[in-house]
Amino acid sequence: MVNELAPDESRGPIAICDMNGAVGTTVAIHQPNYIPWLGYFFKIAHANKFVFLDMVVYPGGSLVNRNSIKTAHGPAWLTIPVLKSGRSGQLIGEVETDNTKGWAHRHLATLRSNYGRAPHFKEIFALLEPHYRAATRDRSSLAAFNIGVICSIVTYLDIRTQFIRASELNVSGQKTDLLLDICRAIEASTYLAGTGAKSYQEDVKFEENGITPVYSPFSQQSYPQLFGDFLGNLSVVDVLMNCGYLGTRRLLGIESELPDGAIFDNAKA
Repeated sequence: MVNELAPDESRGPIAICDMNGAVGTTVAIHQPNYIPWLGYFFKIAHANKFVFLDMVVYPGGSLVNRNSIKTAHGPAWLTIPVLKSGRSGQLIGEVETDNTKGWAHRHLATLRSNYGRAPHFKEIFALLEPHYRAATRDRSSLAAFNIGVICSIVTYLDIRTQFIRASELNVSGQKTDLLLDICRAIEASTYLAGTGAKSYQEDVKFEENGITPVYSPFSQQSYPQLFGDFLGNLSVVDVLMNCGYLGTRRLLGIESELPDGAIFDNAKA
């Protein structure tokens, strides 16, 4: 099990939104993506337990090893090279990054050159840099790298969700059956899914097992960015660099307490 995070108590109480009146334990599940978009963190913030789905087949060319940021020339992909030769059908938890390609240094340089003038660059770069600097061996676990970065961001945002790796659970099945088995294993009462799951998820199976399926209501709101007109659905790094702690929490629908004790009201922000 991934250790539950211990956020900084000095930043005040955390208010987790009630998803459609959900009671009991709300669970969300997703592959451990690379520097995911804000909607990914919305699911984390509004769940009691978040499961990293690391024991399914690695979908090559997916957001598990790449994501986009904003540059002066528009959106640009940051892609982590992975070892593929002789590894057909490998699980996400088995995928290793090819650190001989120098990707970690390039990604840091790209972040610095494109966000160096962002209002929260110094703080966020310091948060992310140690993870990239640690990618010094020829190869390392992609899932472990992604989960490490996600955990650091969640800690920074004072989100108190418990993390679990699916590979540590005794679960099986495909698609809805796998998700249901995970929910039962960790005693979920509500399952929070992304809207993309509507095309394949069999809600009736959850309901038959006493679990209420709900879909994330997250909608990308605009926020101040560098380089002209707003671009949505980028990596959370873009949000953090431009909005920092309070602004990112606001976009996630989390009430925040200001240093002087005043409440940062999301409805009025």
